[in-house]
Amino acid sequence: MTGQPDSPHVLVVDDDRELRELVVDFLNTHGLRAIGAGNAREMDAALATGDVDLIVLDLMMPGEDGLSVLRRMRGGTRRPPIIMLSAMGADSDRIIGLEVGADDYLAKPCNPRELLARIRAVLRRGQDNPGHPVRRFGEWTLDLVERTIAGPGIEVTALTDTEFRLLGAFLDRPQMVLTRDQLMDLAKGSDTMMFDRAIDVTLSRLRKKLGPRAPIRTVRGEGYMFTLVPQ
Repeated sequence: MTGQPDSPHVLVVDDDRELRELVVDFLNTHGLRAIGAGNAREMDAALATGDVDLIVLDLMMPGEDGLSVLRRMRGGTRRPPIIMLSAMGADSDRIIGLEVGADDYLAKPCNPRELLARIRAVLRRGQDNPGHPVRRFGEWTLDLVERTIAGPGIEVTALTDTEFRLLGAFLDRPQMVLTRDQLMDLAKGSDTMMFDRAIDVTLSRLRKKLGPRAPIRTVRGEGYMFTLVPQ
């Protein structure tokens, strides 16, 4: 099945032309609208059209690499979700990818069907909340559609998927001590793999985005507690 005009639009960014074309063709025959870009400059040109729903981004590229692209884009409030691909499959590389803003991470070579499943899962999670609802806690406001946070002394800041899930887990369980293992289970969702130390990276990044008065307290020897009750 070839993607229709209203199908999700996926941009595959990879300097390996043969691999890029194979992935684009596979996605196009499975209901998506996929196009390719060979480098960051071509990616920027495609994004300028404003019609990209998700980016599949290779980590290792000549010129501006995937990590640099992520760092440059992570402050945007409307940037598409990003699935990072890398031939380096070590946990440390995955952690770095998540830390700088990737919504999901796959090691290369990957099964095209797994990539398709991950793409659909990330897109589906972005459509979970129709309308424009928000959740408020203390002086902070979480936009459930844009997945952005605004609060005291911070500008509107985009959250990655794992940050959004982790914050949601805290909001649903205020003033409860949650262990690291519990947070891993709550933040990973049904479609995303969570691995050792990723929760620590996500938690640290979330605290920074909430600012110096982040309402997340470390309970020594037990876990973490969200200290505010949402409105």
